[in-house]
Amino acid sequence: MGTTPDILISIEDGIATVTLNRPRVRNAIRLAMWRELAIIFSKLSEADDVLTVILTGTGGHFSAGADISEFSSLRADVESGRQYETCAEAALIAIRDCGKPTIAAISGYGMGGGCSLAMACDLRVGDPTTRMGIPAARLGIVYSTLECGLLYRQVGLANAKRVLYCGCAFTSEECAIMRLVDVVAPDAITQARALAEEIAQNAPLSVAGSKLVIEALASGMADAQEAAISAHIDRAMASADYREARQAFMEKRKPAFTGQ
Repeated sequence: MGTTPDILISIEDGIATVTLNRPRVRNAIRLAMWRELAIIFSKLSEADDVLTVILTGTGGHFSAGADISEFSSLRADVESGRQYETCAEAALIAIRDCGKPTIAAISGYGMGGGCSLAMACDLRVGDPTTRMGIPAARLGIVYSTLECGLLYRQVGLANAKRVLYCGCAFTSEECAIMRLVDVVAPDAITQARALAEEIAQNAPLSVAGSKLVIEALASGMADAQEAAISAHIDRAMASADYREARQAFMEKRKPAFTGQ
């Protein structure tokens, strides 16, 4: 999991920051980047030194979406289009299923595939410069069930239709009303880091368990995942962190969690 020119990775105090790094093209996502994002988030999910993950972009923009300049060669027909979508969806699934809480810090454009990346994260933080939308209707393409599902569960039926039918870039205020972003602050990355730090202070097993349960409920898979959920609840109950939290409460101090 090394830094590449197009995607930068840093880890500090348990917070991993994944930064899309093509500022000249508003961080448009090349096919190779979709593949790399899937690998990065799969590894971060298992990294012991990572408690939360922030996804952002350089140059004042999150991402203008997929790099359309590649479409004539890499997405020119039905078969190549399917192969491209398979790579993009693998990245979205890796982000959605990451075992660590994920936060998208969205300044400037978060369009198309960039919007989908943000929807795959657990939380989204924007700022006054944020502009989000999905211009599929203006490109003559249809978004996949996965991408539409991520949008739908975030903004609801009517707003999902509005985003997809209109294909425009919505303002920061409109994004907040539709819940394309969950928090609007003066500076997206600063607020995202503050949120990540707040989450990182809590018991890792508890946070991971909460994500497991909520995602299972959201996907309608709670019954199918009952055994895994029960095992995680039992693990947390038997953990050293639970014992530490009880002791810290009695001693009126801040608990020191280790994830064990």
